Amino acid sequence: MKFLKVCSILAACMLASVSVFAQEALNYKISGGSPIVNPDSSVTFSIKAPHAGKVMVNGVGEPLEMTKDSAGVWSVTTSPLRPDLYTYSFEVDGVRTLDPANIYTARDIAALSSLVIVPGGNADLYAVHDVAHGNVSKVWYESPALGMQRRMTVYTPAGYDPAGERRYPVLYLLHGMGGDENAWSELGRAVMILDNMIAEGKVEPMIVVMPNGNGNLAAAPGETGRGMYTPKGEDSVAEYGKFEKSFPEIVDYVDTHYLTITDKSGRAIAGLSMGGGHSWRISLWNPDMFDYVGLFSAAVRWNGSGVSADDEGLSEALRHQFAASPALYWIAIGDEDFLYDLNKDYRDMLDGLGLSYEYHESAGGHTWTNWRDYLTLFLPSLFRK
Repeated sequence: MKFLKVCSILAACMLASVSVFAQEALNYKISGGSPIVNPDSSVTFSIKAPHAGKVMVNGVGEPLEMTKDSAGVWSVTTSPLRPDLYTYSFEVDGVRTLDPANIYTARDIAALSSLVIVPGGNADLYAVHDVAHGNVSKVWYESPALGMQRRMTVYTPAGYDPAGERRYPVLYLLHGMGGDENAWSELGRAVMILDNMIAEGKVEPMIVVMPNGNGNLAAAPGETGRGMYTPKGEDSVAEYGKFEKSFPEIVDYVDTHYLTITDKSGRAIAGLSMGGGHSWRISLWNPDMFDYVGLFSAAVRWNGSGVSADDEGLSEALRHQFAASPALYWIAIGDEDFLYDLNKDYRDMLDGLGLSYEYHESAGGHTWTNWRDYLTLFLPSLFRK
């Protein structure tokens, strides 16, 4: 009887294991090697969809129509692509889908896309290499000004020792509308860029703080008490100046909990789009807080729901900020960016006031391709005095 009982238990365990494996295997799909980066920097995409009538790949320039072979595998090879990180998706009979053969994905607001890196140039900075790596933490802090606990992503460079004596400068790096505290570390590849550029000696070791810039939200979607909602760009909209006014709380928390250089010479702030607007206003309202300011495709003069037409006091505030002699005031934008004219008007204002800044204009529009590139250009200028 004991032997039979043991056999029954073993059989039940085996059945349970088979059942679990079968359940896991339901979501395990292989549709061949995709994507494949070819020696000439072209990329071959493929997906098995034998019953589909039309399949496209989107995200690598113009949409590309794929062709089907006798096995039902659709494929297409691009022309040679410039080195970069590309986000792409398939469209199968009008339905958008990820590449089921590619486990690497990223979220931008509510859209998931598959990732592929075409190596060379700055794209090599977006990949993980065999170098000393910093650490990344998801940090919660109290915000009395916003009335909630909030989360930020904090990068500490390789060699950072919380029990040590060395103090580090800090870059506050802000995301755009619809983003959150994960945007720069995931889509922006900021962690890889920092690890690689610090290892090459091109960038000073620094702490990088990537806060959640949505003044009405605590953290990334699905990671707060709000539940598993579908994020929208409109979630970023908050009352005028709400997040910016609360920002000194973040600086105080970081200076209290990390080994930081706590004066202006050890602080930088930069951001893209909405985060560029936040960086613009935070640095304007706190002229003695940041020695380095980076505006990437910035929504300057952004009032939370549109562009403010109220210039009263702005010239005086800018003169006051620049009288504090920032070490670097850096503006960058693409020549096809929808915020280009707004930035040109702002630069005309700075020129009219005789205020000095550095300007970088690139090709292209309001894209992560440009923002990652701007970060690689901005970082080497920081904390070099």
